[in-house]
Amino acid sequence: MAGLRNGSTKSLFKLPEIRFTKLFIDGEFVDSVSGRTFETIDPRTGEVIARIAEGDKEDIDLAVKAARRAFDHGPWPRFSGAERRRLMWKFADLIEEHVEELAALDALDAGKVYLRAKTAEIPGAAEFLRFFAGAADKIHGEVLKMSSELQGYTLREPVGVVGHIIPWNFPTTMFFMKVSPALAAGCTMIVKPAEQTPLTALYYAHLAKLAGIPDGVLNVVPGFGPTAGAAICSHMDIDYVCFTGSTDVGRLVMHAAAASNLKQVSLELGGKSPLLIFDDADLDTAADVALLGNLYNKGEICVASSRVFVQEGIYDKFEKKLLEKAKAWVVGDPFDPAVRQGPQISKRHFDRILSYIEHGKREGATLLTGGKLIGEKGYYIEPTIFINVKEDMIIAKEEIFGPVMALMKFKTVEEAIKSANNTQYGLAAGIVTKDLNVANTVSRSIRAGIIWINCYFGFSMDCPYGGYKMSGFGREYGLESLYKYLQIKSVVTPIYNSPWL
Repeated sequence: MAGLRNGSTKSLFKLPEIRFTKLFIDGEFVDSVSGRTFETIDPRTGEVIARIAEGDKEDIDLAVKAARRAFDHGPWPRFSGAERRRLMWKFADLIEEHVEELAALDALDAGKVYLRAKTAEIPGAAEFLRFFAGAADKIHGEVLKMSSELQGYTLREPVGVVGHIIPWNFPTTMFFMKVSPALAAGCTMIVKPAEQTPLTALYYAHLAKLAGIPDGVLNVVPGFGPTAGAAICSHMDIDYVCFTGSTDVGRLVMHAAAASNLKQVSLELGGKSPLLIFDDADLDTAADVALLGNLYNKGEICVASSRVFVQEGIYDKFEKKLLEKAKAWVVGDPFDPAVRQGPQISKRHFDRILSYIEHGKREGATLLTGGKLIGEKGYYIEPTIFINVKEDMIIAKEEIFGPVMALMKFKTVEEAIKSANNTQYGLAAGIVTKDLNVANTVSRSIRAGIIWINCYFGFSMDCPYGGYKMSGFGREYGLESLYKYLQIKSVVTPIYNSPWL
């Protein structure tokens, strides 16, 4: 069993005050039109943290009107890139001034490991803003040399009003992954945070106001997918929707976008990512990569390496090493500095993961370790590793989104490639080998949007990533994510009596 430290830390850590619980529309915190609220839950205990204003179609309408007004008549799209950069830098500075409170909110609301949030995820949000702020004054078109008596050039113009629908697993990272390039491009927007994790999104709206982001540019409307989310996707006055979530919901987003005003969409969806470990791999490195790739953020990450394939020459030694490291993995209260894995996001998701574990046992897979809940309160699950897994089992095919690994073996490079691609998804993959030829061959053969060699989660804001196949389309990170919020306009004029074309 993994290390356990899931007792209360109330005496050790002062929990943050919940300051913002209303919708943020047109620069003001307001109640929902209906007056309804919903509970946001502490996954450490299952207890209510606060009640949040519940946005619905009428509230989305108000937010869209504010965003449309800010885009069509407000200063933000008309600011110079340098002015947008200045305000985005101020926004970033304010985030860093409140890093401890924001990290505590994500730990409380999402079960994030507090130290990781404080040292990486919240500072990373500020860096997202600064990275794209640096691009805001470098949005250029091209001069075109045309083949007839014409001259032309292109403009990159902001796409307009954007709807961002973000998931619960990385409330801060996902917020700024989407908001930062859209702000730099000159767009206005409505953000719908996941109903499970609204607290930091509302705090960021407050900080945007303090930074001087004009009213109506950034609106935050917590609510539920079938109501607020559906209203965003089908709204006739939203120009673009950027969604991260499940493949099933991604289909609904596309359908609503097509059935309304044919708005553009970007989808970052599910994954069932493979990690291929070859005979020449260092065992310690390989086991560390495999465990981190599967258990980071309690497995609630779309690129998790939940299918681990190990070449048969080192399989037995690798299995032993992996088990040793898994048993030392500490699960517990995310405010505890010794903990590496906090609680799953909700009771519903907790039960879903446990049901997948039962599926695995019924289908004939063998539990190497884990498979049980931890403690009497909260949503904690042991790191779980299945062996004797067949590729047609549910646990090897479906995205579990939890700390559950399917461990399998292979003989040849060709077999490894075939197994890696034996999935409807194509978000990410990992390779562990010392052989550059193997790394090159395999990385070019796997149909996935990002491949990590001898590492995992090698994310950087200047490196784009996104899906192949049913993992979606469009790219996050990098300048590609800026360009999706821009559309190209061509301007052409005739040339008279020019000595050359």
